[in-house]
Amino acid sequence: MEVVNLSNQKMIAPNVDKAYGFYKRLKGLMFTEELLSGCGLHIKPCPSVHTFFMKYAIDVLYLNKENVVVGIDEALAPGKVGKRYKGAASVVELSIGSVKTSETQVGDKVEINN
Repeated sequence: MEVVNLSNQKMIAPNVDKAYGFYKRLKGLMFTEELLSGCGLHIKPCPSVHTFFMKYAIDVLYLNKENVVVGIDEALAPGKVGKRYKGAASVVELSIGSVKTSETQVGDKVEINN
């Protein structure tokens, strides 16, 4: 899947996997070695994240049910808990720098294409 910022027409990540089942949401990116540039994971439903058992930092977009960005964590370090944002229904975990490169901000509308 690809994730595109509709508000500024910029690609956020062209190669995003989905984690919609219980096991995939539970595992997320835990125990992975790295997340390559342009890659990510869309977790739904999911109101918040953690980076326990991860070896690298990630960017996180928190989306409401309409895929509007309601919160952002940039460079969330390993072993941390992300913030809880009101209205968050899913998250997109991204390689570090993805938010800055795509100039994504709270309030932007995101499209997730299969």
